[in-house]
Amino acid sequence: MKQIRFGMVGAGWRAAFYLRIARALPDRFAVTGVVVRNAEKRERFARVWGCPVHASLEEMLAADDPLFVVTSVPWPVNPGLVKELVQRGKPVLSETPPALDLAQMTDLYRTVGERGGTVQVAEQYFLQPHHAARLEVIRSGVIGTVSQAQISAAHGYHGISLIRKALGVGFEGVMIRARAFTSPLVDGPGRDGPPDAERVRDSVQEFFWFEFGDKLGFMDFTGDQYFSWIRDNRVLIRGERGEIVDNRVSYLKDYRTPVLLELRRREWGREGNLEGVGLQSVHLGDDRVYANPLSPAALSDDEIAVGTCLLRMAGCALGGDPFYPLAEACQDHYLNLLCRRALETGEAVRSEPQEWA
Repeated sequence: MKQIRFGMVGAGWRAAFYLRIARALPDRFAVTGVVVRNAEKRERFARVWGCPVHASLEEMLAADDPLFVVTSVPWPVNPGLVKELVQRGKPVLSETPPALDLAQMTDLYRTVGERGGTVQVAEQYFLQPHHAARLEVIRSGVIGTVSQAQISAAHGYHGISLIRKALGVGFEGVMIRARAFTSPLVDGPGRDGPPDAERVRDSVQEFFWFEFGDKLGFMDFTGDQYFSWIRDNRVLIRGERGEIVDNRVSYLKDYRTPVLLELRRREWGREGNLEGVGLQSVHLGDDRVYANPLSPAALSDDEIAVGTCLLRMAGCALGGDPFYPLAEACQDHYLNLLCRRALETGEAVRSEPQEWA
């Protein structure tokens, strides 16, 4: 496979995921340059990552010509940066969400369409191995047509993306209701590592109910789940012939024959295996329902998903199929904005068709 060469704008916590992936797989990825506008941060970033670092987009693109550019910058800055890259004829992999509000998303969608830009959004959750395996089980048809998806695995637009993909819905109208519940929780780890003392604080759990006609989505989440040792994720997906509950799959082979299986990970480096360290695949009975496209690199599930975004973005930049286009990203964040409104007002809200639909 030809090496995928990409540039990046941004040097925050999320940007480091792309650098770790490129470092783990130097034969498959190369970072042509990173734009870091702050001089002190630029020097530190170059020292830590050992890649070309530039003060401006112009400087980065003049130094080397990447296949595409990843934008990993704050929400308010991203739409203008995406527009600038599209104006320069450069394909873009935008971090989520692509814009802050409905007006910005509509403007960005119009601009990209008018200029014929290639823009995909780095929504990685549906590409994480466990979620990708569940979606493959749904596509296989063994649980029938899915009518209900309950997801407690990600917040906002990430969770909404998983719900829409599980239910197989596009830009249809939806009625949204919301509530929140606050409870005490012993503080856990975060981006900076484990806690240094015991602290009890309020944990806010948010509940969202989505009615897509005859299909139901339900999302509940508390931000603690991303790092917590004691708050786990949960998934329930139901069809008329079976259901998926976390990693358990139950379905009817015929109306008198139930089949009970479990999604199982094939991992190197466990229980004496000497092939290396990392995820190879996920299986359901005799079927392989997920193959890690970045094997054999030792990466976390989220890094595998982000790396899959890079692989698919390379295909898009070379004229291939989209994997999570701007319209999909805008729809998921639009529904997320409606969720916030429903939560703030306590009233049900209904979506309206948007330009990208």
